[in-house]
Amino acid sequence: MRIALSQLTTGPAPDKNLRLVEEWTLRAADAGARVVVFPEASMACFGTRLAPLAEPLDGPWADGVRQIAQATGTIVVAGMFTPAPGGRVTNTLLATGPGVEASYDKIHLYDAFGFRESDTVAAGSAPTVIDVDGVRLGLATCYDVRFPELFRAQADAGAVATLLAASWGAGPGKLEQWELLVRARALDATVWLAAVGQADPGGEPGSAPTGIGHSRVAGPDGTVRHALGAGPELLVADLDLDEVAAVRQKTSVLANRRPEVWR
Repeated sequence: MRIALSQLTTGPAPDKNLRLVEEWTLRAADAGARVVVFPEASMACFGTRLAPLAEPLDGPWADGVRQIAQATGTIVVAGMFTPAPGGRVTNTLLATGPGVEASYDKIHLYDAFGFRESDTVAAGSAPTVIDVDGVRLGLATCYDVRFPELFRAQADAGAVATLLAASWGAGPGKLEQWELLVRARALDATVWLAAVGQADPGGEPGSAPTGIGHSRVAGPDGTVRHALGAGPELLVADLDLDEVAAVRQKTSVLANRRPEVWR
């Protein structure tokens, strides 16, 4: 399966960001990608007042992404914000395209490093997997990468790869943590892990997460197969799905679990 990771920088205006989604999807489709993954907050960057911009999954921004996916024959995965009770929003990944229509609401909220996502965002409650051409893929968002249970749950549900969309905040040690966590989640769930983040916008980072780039694809053995730098760039990668079964036979961490010990 050929996938593309669109490491771009979005701004506060959803309409302009939708045009970026179109531009980058066309580039990915021209490169033969079947699945095109965009970062978290593709609809509007963090640091923006999100509640006034949030739209339902049948709203104009999501419909625009659907039209792009249908026109290019690709599956597009993009981060957006949907309305939630109490004036908050939900941090949602939309996955759409021929034969696919699903969404994932971010389960683990970023109440860390001095930031409180839960002040403005409502948490999701269930993992999501999608099927593309008979291949099952999991969906995850940013801070989720610190929680291995989600990725194992997707593997238990039949996923052989997880698509992780992020807007990873800058700071001391954050790049090293990102690199380590992506590899670790691939290894302890024995899945391909395709992780795309917002590109580094340059300048001094503010109090809200922005992006550091360094999108990457890790194999089910935890090794990095493809990686980008900090700036805007498109990564196109072919995933050898047969490798998952081979690694799981050799490294039987899923089969050897003893969950009853920890209950």
